[in-house]
Amino acid sequence: QVQLVESGGGLVQAGGSLRLSCAASGSTFRFYAIGWYRQAPGKQRELVAAISSGGSTKYTDSVKGRFTISRDNAKNTVYLQMNTLQPEDAAVYYCNTGSYYSSGYYGASEYWGQGTRVSVSS
Repeated sequence: QVQLVESGGGLVQAGGSLRLSCAASGSTFRFYAIGWYRQAPGKQRELVAAISSGGSTKYTDSVKGRFTISRDNAKNTVYLQMNTLQPEDAAVYYCNTGSYYSSGYYGASEYWGQGTRVSVSS
């Protein structure tokens, strides 16, 4: 079973950028679809972006044009490049496995790591 560890969060001013990393263990990472999620205080965890094993991507409307999800299978890592960050983007960000379809992305695991915190100041 693949294990995922998030990193790259921090404090950034509104309009700035961060790049999050989701590092995986195991030799089967290239077969997994991966989603980036975020959870703000008092709110439910929500899907932000997803990438299939073949590199197809999906984004929630609020981040389209600002965030980019990508993967480097040779490094067992999925990235989330976040540009033009806004205060509403502040949250703890998590990555996890899932199932990728043309109609949508669906989480496949109930196990979550510690995530990485993104703070945005105005």
